[in-house]
Amino acid sequence: MQRVVAGIVAIMVGLSGCAMQVGERDVLRADRPEDPPPRTRLDSASAPAWHVDAVSLPVADAQLGGVEATRAGTGLTVLYFGGNAFHLDRHGAGVLGAFESCTVQVAEVTIFDYRGYGRSTGTPTIATLKDDALRVFDHVNARQPGRVVVHGQSLGSFVAAYVAQQRPAVRALVLESTTTNVRDWGNARMPWYVWPFVRLEIDPALQGIDNVATVAGYAGPALVLEGEEDRITPPRLARQVYAALPSPSKQLLMVAGAGHNDVLTNAAVPPAYCAFLGRLPAR
Repeated sequence: MQRVVAGIVAIMVGLSGCAMQVGERDVLRADRPEDPPPRTRLDSASAPAWHVDAVSLPVADAQLGGVEATRAGTGLTVLYFGGNAFHLDRHGAGVLGAFESCTVQVAEVTIFDYRGYGRSTGTPTIATLKDDALRVFDHVNARQPGRVVVHGQSLGSFVAAYVAQQRPAVRALVLESTTTNVRDWGNARMPWYVWPFVRLEIDPALQGIDNVATVAGYAGPALVLEGEEDRITPPRLARQVYAALPSPSKQLLMVAGAGHNDVLTNAAVPPAYCAFLGRLPAR
């Protein structure tokens, strides 16, 4: 035991004064030339319950590629923003599958790859991520004015919250596997016993991103989805985001057995999601 304690002390001394740096490249993991291409392509063949059209949207210094998945009906449009490893061709079919049962509430799902990912060109930064998100929302809302629900998962939850804060036309906000800010997230990822010895150095581009502050500026309907077993973005941080929402029409769903990336596809989520959309007040 004494040897173990001595070893721990030595590690702590070695860690003393160390810095853990978190930069844009840690958050935005764009494609690399050596990355293998996706094995499938999101289209009507891979998602037969939907009519899937490929779309392209010009933005500053880049071209965003995405899909518009539609079906018969007069339901709402869900604009989906994925996490930092999300590619619509790899993961989009799972997203569409989660909405298949919302036959009345959802008539369209629109998904774009972030710039530098999948079908989109360019180099991603936090600034361009935010600008592109507003451009995408404006594009979708122009076709479906006042009928667009913005949904963000993980990294996408920051994007969706920002859009909801900036665009009053957002019909509702859905945050999945969300968190507060980069510093809280980084601290949560480190064991408590190294906190006194390691300091987080956050890139200035990331320091201003805070979902607690952002959602405080959105008063519309909101749904927060969080896996009880999430080890990436701890549930206690998602609860803080939920508490900061000023909306009287908000709901928190803690999903038993779900982790970080399997919330939307959990069997308990689609019925609750459909019910949430069905309760939205008429405009």
